[in-house]
This record gives sequence, structure tokens and C-alpha cells, in this order.
Amino acid sequence: MSLRRHILLSCWAAAASLWAPALAQGSTEPWPNKPLRLIVPFVPGGVTDTSGRVIAEFLSRRLGQQVVVDNKPGASGNIGTQLAATAAADGYTLLLGFDGTLVINPHVFAKVPFDTQKDFQPVGKIGDAVLILVANTGVKANTLQEVLALSRKEQGGLPYGTSGIGGTPHIAAELLKQRTGAQLTHVPYKGGGQAITDVIGGAIPLVYTAVAGAQAHVKSGKLKAIAVSSPVRTPALPEVPTFIESGIADFVVTSWVGLLAPARTPAAVVQRLNTELNAVLADPALRERLAVLGIDPRPGSPEQFGEEIKRDLSRYEGVVKAAGIKAE
Repeated sequence: MSLRRHILLSCWAAAASLWAPALAQGSTEPWPNKPLRLIVPFVPGGVTDTSGRVIAEFLSRRLGQQVVVDNKPGASGNIGTQLAATAAADGYTLLLGFDGTLVINPHVFAKVPFDTQKDFQPVGKIGDAVLILVANTGVKANTLQEVLALSRKEQGGLPYGTSGIGGTPHIAAELLKQRTGAQLTHVPYKGGGQAITDVIGGAIPLVYTAVAGAQAHVKSGKLKAIAVSSPVRTPALPEVPTFIESGIADFVVTSWVGLLAPARTPAAVVQRLNTELNAVLADPALRERLAVLGIDPRPGSPEQFGEEIKRDLSRYEGVVKAAGIKAE
């Protein structure tokens, strides 16, 4: 092969790799060449929505195109998730995926309008939102073991609030009951904020919720922190022990959030998105913003995220069936 021919072939290969996303779409322009839409299947203002907006802000800078958040709430996230599942698989529509919607709803609802594994291509995990069990300051228990013992003594058990039926905190508490024999009675709310307000006011003794919603009240002394169900203590509340430290072996339940694309999105686009997502998750400024929300960044590959989704679908199926959890 002549030197000239070798150089030409090398240049062609390099150009092809750069234009792969465009070629994957049959386009003559490199991807992305217009704004992207990030569907968030919840109302604005919650932890999940806010984390999506932070990611969209940083991804926009990396991609050179605006990532526009589009809130499509309803049916515990099912409406927006279905919308993403049926969107064009061209790399311009993404879903902010939430474990409650993708791996719990399929077991809680009689029917959901999407198939988590068939309708979506995982792009990458954003992170884990730490969950915490907190109590009214008047509850006569200061540790997890004392709470469990008290639940067995109280007639009818101890009520605990969560943000709603079938949410990750509800599943976590039901798993705790199954693992320990604790006597806990679920009190579902239409959001974690009202549940926290009622615990502070003494209407119910306990709430299982995200650290982001509870940490200010714990720090001010309005709530008593019992334990976090993350693998290690959270920097947001480093003095609070984990469930594992409190005597419940291997008890880890966090609420994850991540990015997904419609199935059959070009592989080159998915890989580019994953590369850029991991880059922004390494940015100290973004990590600081997520820390305020109680989210621990977890960069990784699409394959790793897909395996976690598969494991959680199987894991939570048994918990939901054993607890008899149903949602309309």
C-alpha cells in the first residue's frame, strides 16, 4: 500500500468515527444539531425534577445544544414514561428515569403502558438518592433497634408516613418489616413534604423519606434521625448511622435516578451521551449541586445501569407481592 493511500484511509477512518452518530441516523449532519428534550415524568420542584434540571444544564454545555426539560406528570410517572417510550429513537428525546416508575410501578399497577426493558435503552445512571427514617422528637426511641422494639410493643404497631403507595420509601419500609418482623403501618401521603410536616407536628411518629427533604429539620432539631438505608453514611448527615451499622445486615435501599433513551436509539448516540453524562458527573460543581439534593453521583456504563435495572425489577417484585401492595 502506498503511503498516500495509507494516509487517505487513515483520515477516512478518523472522520467516520466522528460522524458515526450522524451516519447512524442517516443524516448528513453530526449529532446533535438541534435541542434535546428531557422528559421528566413528575411535576416541577421535587428532588427528581431538580436533579434532572441540573443534569440538563451541564449536559447542554457539553453537547453544544440546549437540553430542554419537559415535565409530563401523572399516574405516578407512568404518563411521561410512556411518552418517552413512544418517542422517535433519534437521540433527541431522553427520559429522566426513576426507580419508582421503572422497577416498582410494573409490579404495583395492574398494567403499565410501557415495558421497562423492551422500550428503553439505558444511557447511564446519575446517582442514588439517600433515604432516611426519621421520627418525631417525642418518640421514645433513639436508635433503629429501639424503634423496632417499640413497634412490637405498641398496639397496632407504629404508623409511618411516605410520599405515597408504591414509592421507594414504602418499598423500603415493607422490606424492613419482612426482614425484622417490625410492626409498622403505612400512612401514604401525596408527597413527602406533608408527611414530614405531620411527623414534626406529632400526627404520626415516623416518616421514611429522602434525605434532601428531611436534613434541614434534622439539623434544626425538629426531627430525630434514626438511620439511613444507604451503603455508607451520607455526607449530608454524617452523624446518622446506616441500617447496616444499626444491626440490619446488607440492608441497602436507595432511590436511583438516571438517563434512558427510547429503544433502538443509535448505539453511537447512546455512547456519546454516556460519555458526556459521566464527564459532567465528575465535575465538582455538579457534584456539589447534587449533594444538596442528597444524591450521590454514580457514573458508569449503559450496560451497568441496565443490569441494575434488571436486578431491581426482580428484587422488588417479591417485596411488592409479599406486602400485597396495589395502586389504582
